[in-house]
Amino acid sequence: MIRVLLCGLCEKTWRPLRLNFHKAILEFENYHINITFEKNYSTMNIQTNFSLKNYNTFGIEAKAKQFVSVSSIAELKEVLTENDDIFILGGGSNMLLTQDIEKLVVHVNLNGREIVEENDDFAIVKAQAGENWHEFVLWCIDQNFGGIENLSLIPGNVGTTPIQNIGAYGVEIKDTMFSCEALNLKSLEIETFTNAQCKFEYRESVFKNELKNQYIITSVSFKLTKRNHKVSTTYGAIETELKQNGIENPTLKDVSNAVIAIRQSKLPDPKELGNSGSFFKNPIIAKEAYEKAKALHPEMPHYVVSETEVKVPAGWLIEQAGFKGKRFGDAGVHKNQALVLVNYGTATGAEIVALSRNIQQTILEKFGIAIEAEVNII
Repeated sequence: MIRVLLCGLCEKTWRPLRLNFHKAILEFENYHINITFEKNYSTMNIQTNFSLKNYNTFGIEAKAKQFVSVSSIAELKEVLTENDDIFILGGGSNMLLTQDIEKLVVHVNLNGREIVEENDDFAIVKAQAGENWHEFVLWCIDQNFGGIENLSLIPGNVGTTPIQNIGAYGVEIKDTMFSCEALNLKSLEIETFTNAQCKFEYRESVFKNELKNQYIITSVSFKLTKRNHKVSTTYGAIETELKQNGIENPTLKDVSNAVIAIRQSKLPDPKELGNSGSFFKNPIIAKEAYEKAKALHPEMPHYVVSETEVKVPAGWLIEQAGFKGKRFGDAGVHKNQALVLVNYGTATGAEIVALSRNIQQTILEKFGIAIEAEVNII
């Protein structure tokens, strides 16, 4: 908000000579008056030395020099107009804090969902960036909108899903994302990106590469089926879970429930044990490199990616290297899923990073395969 005190003079006689957000030069009769506007974040509460422990799923204790949560595009633009050095925070599910943030942390808390367009076969559904992802998935299932049920129980908010091209059990965001809206940090204008413009790859997008730190995603739209749903049940343990429950013709809800059951049996709840889901990407390597490694480790599993590349499960590599279930102070590898690094209570970000690098180095030496972190290390 901007407040200008006119000191009782008639506003009709004032003529603006120059105006911007910070100050104005006004003319009153033959006098030039300099006025500095007073900033008043009346609708926003900027806090200092703010703990981020409850804003990252690892539960790492780190401080923000300043912190503000915005719940509208107008508020977001206002903050960006006044501050150049910022740190954007969404659901905090795909980052590892290793230090305090000596910037203004802007928590994007935009909420809302709507059906933008629909016909007999499809619906285009838009969700604001601050919507909880899992809750959005369940809402879509309740509307009988299909396509994202395999992505149930993935932590985080909607706004980060295109950045990472999140995926699980044979489905990725790129399969259903219709478009996303993003705020250009330079122009402060909202721009729309189509699926193709996002340049999706395995856990990659344009927002992690050439457009990194240039946009804030404000909403994401998905094209979902309304009938003739093509449920994906052959990946992972979904088919087994369905058979155990006597389900032969699964509904969207059946698939979602199966995924939730599988994830809950393997993955810790971040509310109970700090983690960020899968810490590492599954490495994609050349077939020649795989054959060389397989010669030494005949039991090594793989998935064909293309005629020249295969994907090796990073969890298998970590387990074979002896790290599954191991604990190093309060940093550790989960007992049920080796891909997940956990904070048992008071681990620091630096301690978890040290563990991840130990794992990476050990696997490189043992298998000749490099694995990359999927989590953003801050």
